[in-house]
Amino acid sequence: RQVFWGGEKGGGSHNVPRGSESHFKVVLVAHAFASVPLLERHRLVNEALADELKGPVHALSIVAKTPAQWAKASGAVPPSPPCLGGSKA
Repeated sequence: RQVFWGGEKGGGSHNVPRGSESHFKVVLVAHAFASVPLLERHRLVNEALADELKGPVHALSIVAKTPAQWAKASGAVPPSPPCLGGSKA
């Protein structure tokens, strides 16, 4: 199993303290995903990270693949979609 949990700094259009990390990406590669639809994979990740997600998380990008899917993608992690703003004071 390969896991990556990284933070991306929140942009100026967000109501967060300067330097805060509010955008996150998690990449999981597991044989257990072989028979699990993509939406259910995302639900499983959200459940596993429930405590962490109680904090000031504005955006979470999830990549959940089987080892075969990961190999087919050559281990490339797709970019997160652009942030369209959020709660601006």
